[in-house]
Amino acid sequence: MDDIIDALREFADAKRAAHSPKFFKAIPGGYGEGDEFLGVAVPDSRKVARRFSSLLEEATLDDLLKNRYHEARLTALFILIQWFEEALRKKNFGKAGHIFQFYLDHLDYVNNWDLVDSSAYKIAGRWLLDKDRAPLYELSKSGHLWRERVSVVATMEFIRRGDTTDTIQLARFFLDHPHDLMHKAVGWMLREAGIKTPVVLHDFLRAYARQMPRTMLRYSIEKLSPEERIHYMVR
Repeated sequence: MDDIIDALREFADAKRAAHSPKFFKAIPGGYGEGDEFLGVAVPDSRKVARRFSSLLEEATLDDLLKNRYHEARLTALFILIQWFEEALRKKNFGKAGHIFQFYLDHLDYVNNWDLVDSSAYKIAGRWLLDKDRAPLYELSKSGHLWRERVSVVATMEFIRRGDTTDTIQLARFFLDHPHDLMHKAVGWMLREAGIKTPVVLHDFLRAYARQMPRTMLRYSIEKLSPEERIHYMVR
């Protein structure tokens, strides 16, 4: 694992590292409190992931995913996604299922919005495409912010295949959620559902626009016409 951290350090930027705690709310009282940063940009984390993906064993990836550095955990997720996609390409569904479970078992370390958004739909969403979606509903009821966000962001993969049922059901469930990060995630998924199937979004807005948190509403209507946005915001 030290080789991977050293490789990430080669891309480290002190200014980015200094700014990151504020950006990711890793400050006292923030949702990412205590996180540490090397200052590595996402494309460079992907480069390191590609470099080491075929060289790692699962135990090393486990350690990397538990690392104190945010970028190390992101790199671990990129590697895990590569392993998962390779398993699917090779139709090694046993291994793919194992990786999905490994991901669920390590959600304590998928502990900021970018880590969730980079991985949830690519692993959980992809695996559950043709399966019972019960794991997402278990996550949605966990009372844990990042697990809750995984549950709804995972539905991006369903939306891309024209299936918006779970997105809408989870959006209803999270209408009263107290955290802004969930308002943003739900609004984002509703927006994507509306791009794919406009009637689904409009039906949801007609039913719930008045009770949606303002941030959720704003995110959901971003791709609508100016007239439609005004209509729903006034409601």
